[in-house]
Amino acid sequence: MLTSAVLQTVGFCTRHPWPVIVIAAMLAIGSALYTVTHFAITTDTDQLLPQDLPWRQHEQAYRDAFPQDQILVVVQGPTTELVEMAADRLAAELRTRDGRFPSVRRPQGSEFLQRSALLFPPVDQVTETAGRLAAAKPVIEMLAGDPSLRGVMHALTFGIGAVQARRMPPDALAGPMNMLSDTLDDLFAGRFPSFSWRVLMNGEPAAPDEPRGLIQIEPKLDFSALEPGRAAIDAIRQAADELKLGPMFGARVRLTGQVVINDEQFVTLRKGMLPNLAGTVLAVLLILWLALRSAHTNLAVFVSLCVGFVVTAAAGLLMVGAFNLISVAFGVLFIGLAADFCIQFTVRYRSERHERDEVRAALQGAAARAGGPLALAAAGTMFGFFSFVPTAYRGIAELGLIAGFGMLAAFVSTITLLPALLTVLGPPGEPVRMGFVALAPADLKCFSFLAPRVCPLVNLPSIKGAGPTVLSPIPPKT
Repeated sequence: MLTSAVLQTVGFCTRHPWPVIVIAAMLAIGSALYTVTHFAITTDTDQLLPQDLPWRQHEQAYRDAFPQDQILVVVQGPTTELVEMAADRLAAELRTRDGRFPSVRRPQGSEFLQRSALLFPPVDQVTETAGRLAAAKPVIEMLAGDPSLRGVMHALTFGIGAVQARRMPPDALAGPMNMLSDTLDDLFAGRFPSFSWRVLMNGEPAAPDEPRGLIQIEPKLDFSALEPGRAAIDAIRQAADELKLGPMFGARVRLTGQVVINDEQFVTLRKGMLPNLAGTVLAVLLILWLALRSAHTNLAVFVSLCVGFVVTAAAGLLMVGAFNLISVAFGVLFIGLAADFCIQFTVRYRSERHERDEVRAALQGAAARAGGPLALAAAGTMFGFFSFVPTAYRGIAELGLIAGFGMLAAFVSTITLLPALLTVLGPPGEPVRMGFVALAPADLKCFSFLAPRVCPLVNLPSIKGAGPTVLSPIPPKT
């Protein structure tokens, strides 16, 4: 029944090739337009599984308590004071854009830490800091009364006077004078000048992680885009540029976090998309050439694959609305399996064409020989993909639905459009028998060696000059 249906379909398409080609072209153009205008892909992996699963609810509760989709802004600068001013200014600017950033936090610069910072260091460190503040009380009063270069010079003059009065050791001014000298050298050399009062008070250089400020941001993500956090990332960089954090504070802004890392992966995917697609097309064309050895046949197969692909893509968007990161793999599955269907049919056509030097007759012969097995293979593959549909894993279910329909589209295009194209293109005859004739003796020897050991009830008579080897059962011994 399958062979008869395929035979009738191929016969109709070879008798009326142009109407079949026109209908296929109109269907392909319509599908391509629908795909371009309605193409959508969701990169939200949370939607791949149902939300009512118990472990998913636990995961959601964990994410509510400890958000994962964050952007971590790292602000680095020459001094801790400049970093804190730059980070505070950037955080304040981002809070005004609540439409883009629902949450902006400064874990290092919160009001509590600014008010109660001395509660966290060890007791001896707090005691030392308090002693230095008490000793520097006159200088602090001068700087608080006149926070300008004049106030700094007054404080420096006061220190020199204290040294001359022997109320302060002479080497106590070495650190402040060296720091001031370094600042002036940077200024005159065109570098960004910086002076850290915190380093001056501590009496030692800042730790490597001190001149670094952090801002935790929860952005609104656009999962309809290939890079969900791209708009938020661009907004952060734009705000940093508008605030001129580099020229004013010598600060450098860098971004990290799960959102940024995921977007970087998607950027890599996007950059490699066109080279990978071109490589795949070239690989498919090479395989087709090795199998078919005919430019006309290759062209017919390639056009058939393209029509089936765009029809499957349009049907997939119509069925699911938007592809996900798993269902989009239907394209690779379609090209691989649909090309296999076309190769099976066209190789049989070439074999028939060697026997019959007429395109339609060879296509009828190919349909009679390969139509039934090809239909069974397509049906088995299609229902195999459809078996994914009942699963609760949405990504796999949608992949099975689209890929299953793709197998149907591939089979239909193989027995309709492909014969019509071959009829119109009229490939040349096949003067040489199909197969690698030089490897035939090795194939026969290998088969002759393995067959009796795999199935002892098979006898392989060696007939020189005969065609294919005939298998005959050995009568059982009585």
